[in-house]
Amino acid sequence: MAKNITPRATDYSEWYVDLIREAKLADYAPVKGCMVIRPNGYAIWEGIQRALDKMFKDTGHVNAYFPLLIPQSYLEKEAEHVEGFALECAVVTHSGLERVEGDSHLRPKGKLEEAYVIRPTSETVIWAMYKNWIQSYRDLPLLINQWANVYRWEMRTRLFLRTAEFLWQEGHTAHATSAEAEEEAMRMLNVYKTFAEEFMAMPVIAGLKSEGQRFPGAVRTYAIEAMMQDRKALQAGTSHFLGQNFARAFDVTFQNDKNEVEHVWATSWGVSTRLVGALIMSHGDDDGMVVPPKLATWPVLAVPIFRKGDEKAKVMTVLSQVVADLRAQNVGVKLDDRENVTPGFKFAEGDLAGYPLRIEIGPRDVEAGQLVAVKRNSREKKTLRLESAVPEIKRTLDDIQAELFSQAKNNLDRHSKQINSYEEFKEFIAADEGFAFVHWAGNSADEKRVQEATKATLRVIPLDAPEEKGSCMLTGRPSNKRVIFAKAY
Repeated sequence: MAKNITPRATDYSEWYVDLIREAKLADYAPVKGCMVIRPNGYAIWEGIQRALDKMFKDTGHVNAYFPLLIPQSYLEKEAEHVEGFALECAVVTHSGLERVEGDSHLRPKGKLEEAYVIRPTSETVIWAMYKNWIQSYRDLPLLINQWANVYRWEMRTRLFLRTAEFLWQEGHTAHATSAEAEEEAMRMLNVYKTFAEEFMAMPVIAGLKSEGQRFPGAVRTYAIEAMMQDRKALQAGTSHFLGQNFARAFDVTFQNDKNEVEHVWATSWGVSTRLVGALIMSHGDDDGMVVPPKLATWPVLAVPIFRKGDEKAKVMTVLSQVVADLRAQNVGVKLDDRENVTPGFKFAEGDLAGYPLRIEIGPRDVEAGQLVAVKRNSREKKTLRLESAVPEIKRTLDDIQAELFSQAKNNLDRHSKQINSYEEFKEFIAADEGFAFVHWAGNSADEKRVQEATKATLRVIPLDAPEEKGSCMLTGRPSNKRVIFAKAY
């Protein structure tokens, strides 16, 4: 157990903050509500970017960039959208600062004719541009993604999970038909699900959001929900079918193959640096981070062990060759050959940072023609022959990836329960037991009643939920499938 990290069993919230601080993932910024992402944390975000960007491009998407400042009038064009984001907007009203004689403080100068909103999301400015780019069905589909930052006033900060400024990607696509746009929204939801499970080793449930949880301006919102180690839900990605709402607001039309003019159909979808928080809470332990090999910049930490000068030369000759062989096989390796730091300190530091696998070689290992490999997730220690070490290390990394997913899946399965009465539901939620699968036929007002009474929210209506006749746990009205309620971040 790392001495400066509160154990999870003692205080899960404190553990989360302590781990981020001690592992040097992020820090609080001097700007209220914002964070500084430190190199260790940004490396994880880069791993997320690398994997997702390839998946986006493999499905036909391209990257572009749109302005940070959005004319306020743009936000006002789509009524539900502006209503949903108005209270979260940061607004730029002046073009500069000036010093007034006799006053030591700078004051705003040059009031703008129209205020600009620092983007809370980019639908409006992107659709203003799409109006210029789309004329014919031959211009469709338009499949664009943007990697950017956004800003939403947020006073209840929680590093990575809830900050005013955060990093994300936002896809915005235009289509000739409703069916094509709906298919795109589902495709990207499945991309997120695949990424979460295969790269983050984090099982998720894909589903439809209720009307009360829908993205402002969307016709339908889909999401993936994950369960953290403390059994709370975390929304890990969203994909929205926008219908023709933004196309109508910005008058984006095209001439179809029958020479008829109609509005295009749209989607948007995104994930953010919240995924770094999800990774921490899915796999971290009382010693620090545990990074899945597929997301780690350096899946392997290599540590030489020696005392005398002649020992160093022998050890480093062998270890350097192993490192070179691994890198030749596209396995990232961090070689920690610092001489002023003890091996024990390097081990603890590596555990804190979450390197999936540590390899060690000392003088005796050189003589025996072997190395020692230690798995970060289970602490399992194996002795590997040097001649077969590289393929064994690669297999071990695959094992770690699978074990992390299995452990997280067991947590999800163990703490998910079908519940049939509101009384049982309230007891389950009060005890922080996890995901409640309940029959539901309520409306947004009913959802609010449940949330006020229990602090649980309707997370998703699972897409793979079987048809099952039942009665709504709250209203008693007929229901044909179960939904998920849970406490959430």
